[in-house]
Amino acid sequence: MSEVFESPEAALTYVKTTPPAQGATMMGVPFERRDVVRVGMIGVGGRGSGLLRNLLAVEGARITAVSDIAAAAIAAARERVESAGQPSPAIEPDWKRLCERKDVDLIYVCTPWACHVPQALRAMECGKHVAVEVPAATKLADCWRLVDTSERTRRHCVMLENCCYGQTELLVLNMIRAGLLGTITHGEAAYIHELRALLMSDHGGWRRAQYLTHNGNFYPTHGLGPVAWYMGIHRGDRFARLVSMSSSAAGLTEYRDRHLPEHDPKRREKYVGGDMNTSIIQTERGRTIVLQYDLVTPRPYSRINLVQGTRGAFCDYPPRLYLDGQETHDWQPLDASLKAKHEHPLWRQHGEQATKLDGGHGGMDFIMNHRLIQTFRQGLPPDMDVYDAAAWSAPGPLSTISVAWQALALPFPDFTRGQWAKVNYE
Repeated sequence: MSEVFESPEAALTYVKTTPPAQGATMMGVPFERRDVVRVGMIGVGGRGSGLLRNLLAVEGARITAVSDIAAAAIAAARERVESAGQPSPAIEPDWKRLCERKDVDLIYVCTPWACHVPQALRAMECGKHVAVEVPAATKLADCWRLVDTSERTRRHCVMLENCCYGQTELLVLNMIRAGLLGTITHGEAAYIHELRALLMSDHGGWRRAQYLTHNGNFYPTHGLGPVAWYMGIHRGDRFARLVSMSSSAAGLTEYRDRHLPEHDPKRREKYVGGDMNTSIIQTERGRTIVLQYDLVTPRPYSRINLVQGTRGAFCDYPPRLYLDGQETHDWQPLDASLKAKHEHPLWRQHGEQATKLDGGHGGMDFIMNHRLIQTFRQGLPPDMDVYDAAAWSAPGPLSTISVAWQALALPFPDFTRGQWAKVNYE
């Protein structure tokens, strides 16, 4: 997953290196306006099938081509597109040919992690904007490749971080922008999702494989993305440094030994990934973020989603608020009047439709897809650009480097090359 170094000095030198720019910044660059956005999809099984369902309900989105290695996924996708009243999409068994098509404006990459970077790069090289599933990249070198290619080709690379569009996350963003929490100084984010049974299944083998070779945070973006929005990362601030450490590795081994028969080949596996990884990020403006990751211990699902300001704090799971000057020193639930006052327009206008199309994520998928297509149709910059894709993905490889060298403090690459302080847009 991450780069390997012979010494901490070599790691530091590598992380500090900023390659020369190959083009002007993509920050604030708008899409070219068009009434209908022609979408090609690489990967239409699993996650891709859910995104396809949402896109077919988005005004102005037309699915013109699909690619997948599974014939059944292709057949299901074609039937779904036709049932939605759109023309039958072109079928491209070779995803590279899909990238070359003239009838595609935007390519969705919904494939396994190892495919994200080569497919996103190919899409941009072929003149297409690209929306890639999370994480966008698992190596620092690939984060830079995405940035450099986006700048050189003048094509956007948007990471499909759906959690930024959750109803609660956008509500909190509006409260912050209204000044309810004062000056933001700290945040906490996580992906805590007990998946031991899945990891031990054949279907979850690719996830388990990470625990065999790496020790860090393999999946940072779901929790980090919303907190980055709260803090205006790349819109007046940036991630400046990171340090990471992991707990011992015990949960996955013990679960396996309790549930799998003695002859199962998984019994011979040795897991090096710690049960809980904790990283601390400090921003250029001195704010701090605690970022955690745990798939292998019994604990309720949480992305934590905490943000602290000088006038109050918000924490999720369950959503609750503490405001300066309130009578009690206890968290208070969000009341209906507060929700109504700060409800984000995207949810106010499209929340009912989003909820009906829910594929297990509470409606955030539809809101994300709707917003991306509408920014394209209206000729606006995307909410999330290639610099966000790179920076939100980078704690993956950075954490493994830091853990490997006993909590080595690392500088955080500035993927914007200084532009974060010059551009301020919403």
